[in-house]
Amino acid sequence: MSGLADRVVVVTGAGGGLGREYALMLAREGARVVVNDLGGARDGSGSGSAMADSVVEEIRAGGGLAFASYDSVATAEGAESLIRTAIDEFGAVHGVVNNAGILRDGAFHKMTDDNWDAVMKVHLYGGYHVTRAAWPHFREQQFGRVVVATSTSGLYGNFGQSNYGAAKLGLVGLINTLAIEGAKFGITANAVAPLAATRMTEDIAPADFLAKLPPSHVAPVVAHLVSEDCTDTGSVFVVGGGQVQRVAQFQNKGVTFAEPPTVDEVAARWDEIVDLSNAVPGSNPVG
Repeated sequence: MSGLADRVVVVTGAGGGLGREYALMLAREGARVVVNDLGGARDGSGSGSAMADSVVEEIRAGGGLAFASYDSVATAEGAESLIRTAIDEFGAVHGVVNNAGILRDGAFHKMTDDNWDAVMKVHLYGGYHVTRAAWPHFREQQFGRVVVATSTSGLYGNFGQSNYGAAKLGLVGLINTLAIEGAKFGITANAVAPLAATRMTEDIAPADFLAKLPPSHVAPVVAHLVSEDCTDTGSVFVVGGGQVQRVAQFQNKGVTFAEPPTVDEVAARWDEIVDLSNAVPGSNPVG
């Protein structure tokens, strides 16, 4: 086994697509899985139990252990109920995979407060709520694994996805701090930006491109990050189509002004300020 035997892992948004692949992979590797899915549409509307139940049935048919949860991760109460399900059914929680998501795409000049808030609540607040509910258990047992689903739309931007991109990059900020605060408790926190053909991406990219991106390529990386064998933390990985890449922030040497510069002095040295040819991994100067 790959450091997952008898571990209890919660996977949100696990009723289909990537989440389903994660849940099935984790179960095959010996983990006990809480399959969480609200059962709604891609835009977050509606709910139902069929999606989560179907994946639980698949896992059990293969000899694995799983239990369904239909809680909404968009609220603290829903997340607490989800983690309580893991504790009640399996006696512990060792990892959370924050995969649940919705889309409310639209050009920024057409963005509504409702569409902004709905996406934030599921992605960013969902990642916060679920991890926050699990965090005391992780600290007490001196072990925990947090994986969040970020996106290349957050890392690099994508037309029509200002709400989604902001939420996804917010999750990177979350794991950066969780990695620091969790280090002495054996807790790791990492992010995966998956490139995969799912109902979330079916009309965003060309069909021939998506055909090269089965969700099954992403699941092994997520499973490794959740396992006790992986101790890397605070890292971001772009995964899809057979390729796994680490993404990191870099900074250059920059320019130092002895006195507050004039605007003209800044402009005169702008080429040096933006030059990344000799950049090195960045760090927090006050951390």
